[in-house]
Amino acid sequence: MVENRPLLTVLSHVILILGVAAVALPVWLALVASTHPTSAFVSGTVPLWFGPEGLSSYARMLGEGVSTSGTPPIGLMLWNSLIMAMTITIGKIAISISSAFAICYFRFPGRQLAFWMIFITLMLPVEVRIVPTFEVVANLGLLNSYAGLSVPLIASATATFLFRQVFLTLPDELTEAARIDGAGPLKFFWDHALPLSRTNIAALSVILFIYGWNQYLWPLIVTTDEAHYTIVMGIKRMASVVDDMPRWNEIMAVVVMAMLPPVLVVVAMQKLFVKGLVETEK
Repeated sequence: MVENRPLLTVLSHVILILGVAAVALPVWLALVASTHPTSAFVSGTVPLWFGPEGLSSYARMLGEGVSTSGTPPIGLMLWNSLIMAMTITIGKIAISISSAFAICYFRFPGRQLAFWMIFITLMLPVEVRIVPTFEVVANLGLLNSYAGLSVPLIASATATFLFRQVFLTLPDELTEAARIDGAGPLKFFWDHALPLSRTNIAALSVILFIYGWNQYLWPLIVTTDEAHYTIVMGIKRMASVVDDMPRWNEIMAVVVMAMLPPVLVVVAMQKLFVKGLVETEK
């Protein structure tokens, strides 16, 4: 039941505006700070409106970078983050949807045990098993490589569980009809299971891309070569200069540029993202 009371409507709008302001204020401050010169931050006062630097900070960071902080060019770090996020997204979805399909549609000994073993790994994130994972990656010679950045983060019990629940909602009649038509497991997967999971794949892709883009601890451990620095690592190094004051206007310009790819992904896939999260029936 929906109550139409003016006071309740005003209260809900006030709460909504406060929530939006709480989320948008840090982004606004970063955007404004990137347009001021470095001297504007010496007094410790944060400006609230745009400064005279305009787009020059962005052009300087894209063209020259910040060599004094030991970071590679911004474009290279953005590229490294993009490769890492895309590899993690595609890899997680491919492995998870395949394992979920096998668990749901194939009858083999230990099927339920396999599912629960995958599910238990939810209690073992990378942060918990970081030492043995680093040793395996080092022994395989994957340090300072895109494979070392991405492969240890590809397995996902959460995604496997999500796709298992999606496949369980598909009616048995659909499977029987495909079998009568002579469709094998791979054809059923390609022609029926995969298209019916399209919105769920899209919603999960958005979440996994942001997860991969924001990774900091694992790239910091497996990467010592500047050529494989990610953008999050670059921001941290720019803010940790030892013999000089941090250039906050340039740091905030990089922060704004680092936010753009995840925002573009969310905006481009907004409809599928929402539909994939709320869809419960096929």
